[in-house]
Amino acid sequence: MKQTLSALGLVFSLGLAAAPATAQELTPEEVKQLALEAILENPEIIMQAVEILQSRENEAQQLEAEEVLTSRRDELENDPNAPVLGNPEGDVTVVEFFDYNCPYCKRSVPTVTELLNNDSNVRLVLREWPILGAESVLASRAALAAREQGKYEEMHNELMALNGRATETTIMEAAERAGLDTEQLRTDMEAPEIDEHFNQSAALARALGFSGTPSFVIGDELVPGFVELGVLEELVEASRTSG
Repeated sequence: MKQTLSALGLVFSLGLAAAPATAQELTPEEVKQLALEAILENPEIIMQAVEILQSRENEAQQLEAEEVLTSRRDELENDPNAPVLGNPEGDVTVVEFFDYNCPYCKRSVPTVTELLNNDSNVRLVLREWPILGAESVLASRAALAAREQGKYEEMHNELMALNGRATETTIMEAAERAGLDTEQLRTDMEAPEIDEHFNQSAALARALGFSGTPSFVIGDELVPGFVELGVLEELVEASRTSG
C-alpha cells in the first residue's frame, strides 16, 4: 500500500510539473485537474514515476545492505551455528543461502563444488533457509541434525542429489545412504540450535534484501540467483584483492 501511494504521489508530481505554467492562483481541485490533463497528454509520465521509484528503492536497499554487511559481518561469516565447507581457514568467505527443494540451488552444487576444488582458500558458509514448504524445513532439520554424528556434508550432498522434491521418506533414505543412525537423527532434529539457525538465516536474508534461493554473499557483493563458475571466481578474486 505504501509503495502504491508513493508511486501515485510521484505520478501526480510529475504530472503537475508537466502542466503549463499559470500566473493565477489555483484551487486544489484545479491543480489536480491540471495535473490529470498533463498526465493524459503525456502518459510516459507514469513510466517515469515507476522508474524513479524503483531507483530510489534500489538505492535505499543498497545502503541498507551495506550497513548490514558492516554491522553484522561477523554474524554472517563466523556464526558457530552455521556449517562450513571448503577451507575453514580460507582467506575468502562465500556465504550461501539455500533450500533443498530449490532447483536452482541443486543446479548450483556442481558450480560451488568446482569453485572449492579449484581454490583451496575459500570458506563456504552454508545458511539453511528452508522457504519452500514444510518438507524443505524437514530436510534442513535433518541436515543440521547430522552434525551431531559428524556427517553434515554427507547428508547435505545426499539431499542436494535427490530427484524431485524432498519428502520425509526420501530424506530418511538419504540419511541411510549418508551412513546416519536415523533414530538418533530424528531425536537430534528437535534440537533448539536448529530453530536458532533458521531464525538467524531468515533475519539475515531479510536484512540483506534477499527474496529467494540461492543467494550468495561474497565480500561486499550480494549475488541473488544461480551464478556461473566464472562469475563466482571473479567475485572471489575481487574480494581477495580488496581485502
